[in-house]
Amino acid sequence: MAPTLLHHLLDGAGADDHPAVIEGTDTLTYGAFRARVAALAERLRRLGLRPGDRVAILLPKSIRECVAIFAASAAGGVFVPIHPSLRPRQVHHIVADSGARVLLTDAGHAAGLDGALDDLSDLRVLDAETGGEAEAPLTPGEAAPEGLAAILYTSGSTGLPKGVMLSHANLIAGTRIVRTYLGIGPEERILSVLPFSFDYGLNQLLTSVEQGARIVLLTPRLGDDVVRALETHRITVLAGVPTLWTLLTRAAPHLATADLSALRLVTNSGGSLALPTIARLRARLPHTRIVLMYGLTEAFRSTYLPPDEIDRRPDSIGRAIPETDIVIVTAEGRRAKPGEPGILHHRGPTVSLGYWKRPEDTARVLVPDPFPPPGAAPGLVCRSGDLVVEDAEGYFRFIGREDTMIKTQGFRVSPTEVEAALMETGAFRAAAVIGLPDPSLGQRIHAVTVPAEGAPGTADVLQSLRKALAPHLVPRTIEAVPTLPTTPNGKVDYKRLTAERAAAEI
Repeated sequence: MAPTLLHHLLDGAGADDHPAVIEGTDTLTYGAFRARVAALAERLRRLGLRPGDRVAILLPKSIRECVAIFAASAAGGVFVPIHPSLRPRQVHHIVADSGARVLLTDAGHAAGLDGALDDLSDLRVLDAETGGEAEAPLTPGEAAPEGLAAILYTSGSTGLPKGVMLSHANLIAGTRIVRTYLGIGPEERILSVLPFSFDYGLNQLLTSVEQGARIVLLTPRLGDDVVRALETHRITVLAGVPTLWTLLTRAAPHLATADLSALRLVTNSGGSLALPTIARLRARLPHTRIVLMYGLTEAFRSTYLPPDEIDRRPDSIGRAIPETDIVIVTAEGRRAKPGEPGILHHRGPTVSLGYWKRPEDTARVLVPDPFPPPGAAPGLVCRSGDLVVEDAEGYFRFIGREDTMIKTQGFRVSPTEVEAALMETGAFRAAAVIGLPDPSLGQRIHAVTVPAEGAPGTADVLQSLRKALAPHLVPRTIEAVPTLPTTPNGKVDYKRLTAERAAAEI
């Protein structure tokens, strides 16, 4: 029987003695995986977790985090993974906004919060390390395939991260679709370097389990850390964002001599991959196929570019993934003709449920299908906000974003969030944050500022920002100007700021 709920993926997974998850020198077999998930799910139910209650997970990439994700689902809850690099106030926002009943964490991360969650009196903090099975299991919580399974937080235009709601059906469809077009099978050895709070990283875990494959967890510090893991574990599949490929091709000396003949596939998403980087990857990995992909958290994955098409279509984001229709809509509301730019609309089973507790934001992204298929019931599609062009053969080219969100290192960053942190330093009278093209990062965060009188130097400001923000939110450069340009209605002219600086770099 096909799985209908996320934790059902484990039911038909590998044999009890088959390796499921590898972390360093520790290996979790599928039998032990199922037992640990059942035990933790039981602990959650005995805490009083009700169907639909949110379970926040603040753990490093680890076997514990894998178990926590499946256990939250098995207990009838909704898991909310939190990137471990986030600062206490950002963790507080996610936990409070999601209304989490339980936080699964460990002693180190709990101590690092420094009391930031003390005002959340109804929150139960549970050490994911401890505890065993209860004597008598309680009745599992019921859930429907269309019901909420996960909330993944992504930066929003207001400056505060907002939660994208994903159903069990969304997540299971994502695993089915990805393993179909990538040809993922039970023999795979997948290296996981992306966080599970990122839909791209989460999909790796779910796809590996769905196929009964094995996944190797790694949080690399150096490029050669990745190369050694690829070689040691005879990895067959590696997924990454542009920064990873730059790290491997420019800062991993061992790549030139390592035996990576087992690596049959690498995939990229989270930003476009520069052609020189692709050329370097091909030179170092001549037997490895490269698949370029495009997606957005609100609909997971929209397009992929088969390896054989890279040379023919070097600037393409590919064609629609299986079970999915991509429709381009012009500013006038017409279906765009080939070569005519418009906004990408995504129709398919991976379209999310919208934003948690943000109906107005949801209504802007999930819109009535402008061109429903003949005979189909009216439904919603995801309006991406990305301007693209389709060619006569059904391949798409990305032109730019409709809004000001910055996509860097695989993260979507709100300029407002970074601007608020800049202003909190007291070093500036005004600040505007923009994204500039970067071959390694996708976009790099650039701050244009009006310094305050007697302001500290850039080095001191950056040191302060690193304490307040996650690493991917810290500006790469801070530029000082006398004044910021404004539009006729008095708002900061971000388009002008971006265009001037991008033109200066050409």
